[in-house]
Amino acid sequence: MPREITAYSNPLIKRVRNLREKRHRREEGLFLAEGLRILTEARESGRIPDYLFFARDSAGHALVRALIADVEAAGGEAIETVPDILSKLSGKDNPQAVVGVFPEFAASLESLDRTSADIWLVAERLRDPGNLGTILRTGDAVGAGGLILIGECVDPFSVEAVRASMGALFTVPIVQAGWPDFLAWLRAGPGQLVGLSLDTDTDYRAATYQAPTFLLTGNEAQGMPADYAAACDLLVKIPMLGKADSLNAAVATAVMAYEVLAQRQAEPSRG
Repeated sequence: MPREITAYSNPLIKRVRNLREKRHRREEGLFLAEGLRILTEARESGRIPDYLFFARDSAGHALVRALIADVEAAGGEAIETVPDILSKLSGKDNPQAVVGVFPEFAASLESLDRTSADIWLVAERLRDPGNLGTILRTGDAVGAGGLILIGECVDPFSVEAVRASMGALFTVPIVQAGWPDFLAWLRAGPGQLVGLSLDTDTDYRAATYQAPTFLLTGNEAQGMPADYAAACDLLVKIPMLGKADSLNAAVATAVMAYEVLAQRQAEPSRG
């Protein structure tokens, strides 16, 4: 049976609110996710929060009832609260009806089956949580095997990144790795490393992509280092016909991913 918390001074409220900060997420091994859509995506992927906070007036919603039942069945705790508390937890003036507290999770390179998908996304020193979330959504949309984060990237479990992923955080495996480890793993099996670069004459639509294709997107401001580019099997560029010299990193990743997907889908008809 859910308990009720309406006091800001409650120790659990203070503890959960602190999860908005990276230091506390690391210490606790927990992170926040908000919104019925995102928590339902998590539930359908088999991830159940340790704590579920829900607004009193949303308790009758069928999806909220299903979340409450699954949380309690898994040994977690469902907590009825008020919009002001939900706002305090999420940091938003107009909070969602539900907030969940989940254990952090991450895959390892060794756990990945590179043959399970034709497309894999790789992002190097990604800094913007909105870009990370959008790239995860692209990965979900094209059926990517996972997202591999290289170097010092933004925390995928930050409130902003989780929010921007719209639930894809729970459907697309994430690995965080250093460049040497990633490259050694990649070269131990099949895989074409394709880098998006301005320093090439190869149009992304003219290239031939081999499965599994690993699409490497560099840092938003600096692009990828020269040695990373040199390690790629193929460098391609997206033509820029206006005055802008490049696309947003997440947009460029989506354009590339859909071109690879189009080639994969066209293969059976090739004669």
